[in-house]
Amino acid sequence: MITDKILEIGIDNSGRLFIKPWKEHFTLIYRTATEVHWDNNDLFLYSPKPREWTYFDWFKHITGVAETECNCKLLLNDQTIWTNIADELKQQIIDYQKSST
Repeated sequence: MITDKILEIGIDNSGRLFIKPWKEHFTLIYRTATEVHWDNNDLFLYSPKPREWTYFDWFKHITGVAETECNCKLLLNDQTIWTNIADELKQQIIDYQKSST
């Protein structure tokens, strides 16, 4: 299993949650048929705009798919940039990562 730092987590102007890894690229992740996609221009993983799931659910799903399908564990670090993320969601994500490492 490889690990990569999460450079940025955010919600874009379209309402999609995105996770930008430091160095890994996931160009073929669409093949997993999990609604997790790779933006080849901005170099981030993203979800569709939430319908039934919360942003927190999507964070868990995206990182879980990266880990199980692509053998890459994405980890927060002190330099992770948080863009348009509410404090409550940020704390949920931090607590989740602490409990799963």
